[in-house]
Amino acid sequence: MSTAKLPAVAPLVAGQRVNQADFHERYEAMPPGSRAELIGGVVFMPSPVGKRHYITTANAVGWLWTYRTRTPGVELGDNGSTALDDLGEVQPDAFLRILPDRGGQTRDMGKIIAGAPEMVIEVADSSKGVDLGPKLADYERAGVLEYIVFAIDPDEVHWHVRQGNRLVRIPPDLDGLYRSKAFPGLWLDPSAMIADDCPAIAIALERGLASEEHAAFVASMKDRDRKIDDEGRP
Repeated sequence: MSTAKLPAVAPLVAGQRVNQADFHERYEAMPPGSRAELIGGVVFMPSPVGKRHYITTANAVGWLWTYRTRTPGVELGDNGSTALDDLGEVQPDAFLRILPDRGGQTRDMGKIIAGAPEMVIEVADSSKGVDLGPKLADYERAGVLEYIVFAIDPDEVHWHVRQGNRLVRIPPDLDGLYRSKAFPGLWLDPSAMIADDCPAIAIALERGLASEEHAAFVASMKDRDRKIDDEGRP
């Protein structure tokens, strides 16, 4: 019997062109702590994360976490691998999705999810050219409904919403707030996010959570849950 060793899985290299299945196999074989993304069929190796990046990411995750605790049927992801399609497998800084059994557009695929989360968030410092370039194109192609980029130096909020087949950047409403279309009641004060003003972030969100639009969304989610119970849970 032959004792020859099977060839090891080739490591990922920045700039390589691969498909999602090949990328995922090779990514899982990399040493713990490795970080890579497949964007537009090309391998990217993100750079180290700085202080402004991790503070903004923490604030964004906290904002979404508070919304999730008050809204049934949604799930928050933090740096979770997401197989968008054959050309993309990314790890967004945060995402919010409607669960598959509540009518969401993603599905579970082993240890990761597949498809486009309804909302994706990236914090862009050194990665700004990627997040507002090829990664925006991937999220647009895959069907993300809202894409938010918190850009650093200069500090800006780029909020994109789906209009047809495009993700189009929109301005805040006249009162200076952004109001999510995909997740009613998820309101953001962009100036507060830029200033790291957590109390002001919370105040704007609480206004959204107290709105009629959020109450209606929660009721619709509970109706979906009742239908699942009536039909029998898997």
